[in-house]
Amino acid sequence: MRDTLARPVLARHALPEWLRTMPRVAFSETHGQDVRTVKQCPPFVDAMSHGFIIPLPCDVSVRDGVLSWDWDYPALSVESHPRSPISFHVPAQATGAPFHNPDVAIVKFNSFWTIELQPGFSLFATHPVNRADLPFRSLTGLVDCDRFGDVGVLFPAVWIDPKFEGVLARGTPVAQCFPVERRPLDLSFETFSADEVRRYDATAAALLSRPGVYRRQFRARRGHSSTK
Repeated sequence: MRDTLARPVLARHALPEWLRTMPRVAFSETHGQDVRTVKQCPPFVDAMSHGFIIPLPCDVSVRDGVLSWDWDYPALSVESHPRSPISFHVPAQATGAPFHNPDVAIVKFNSFWTIELQPGFSLFATHPVNRADLPFRSLTGLVDCDRFGDVGVLFPAVWIDPKFEGVLARGTPVAQCFPVERRPLDLSFETFSADEVRRYDATAAALLSRPGVYRRQFRARRGHSSTK
């Protein structure tokens, strides 16, 4: 079974084709010249490259609002694990939420992997970042996977494109996950000192003077992620 399952992958290895093929610059009617696209925005790309992706384990066909699959896999070694790649939450479970639709069930992507984190860390799971091209929106959750690691995390999602028909391919990202340290924040509010005013003005001037300042001077080094 292990060798037949689609494995979670680092998010930087699962960037979508549209990001790879989109232009680096595009003409702006407002500016009357070419401007850089989000492909050249490090925070945009770094967010999409952060953490790891949970993939859909098999092809899922969508037709007339019905999801179906034909998945031939070996018998599971545990009795209580769901056998299907997808299950559902009834609409009533979202009563009062802005995404509640009494006529539409909430899709639940079942996971065939357990996740263990080091003590003091939780798993932040959310919709694959900036993936508005997907016909669903995975709901965001925080799971204490340093304690809850014996069973898989399930990933609920709201289906947002009722007109979608086709196949969600095996490997389609259903959630993007990353560990976060579980400790309280301490917020501090202060006015600028004279030195902070100087540094603000210097940094702002540099950002306005030429492109790529953030990438060259402030961006932390990460593992390679190509968007060519």
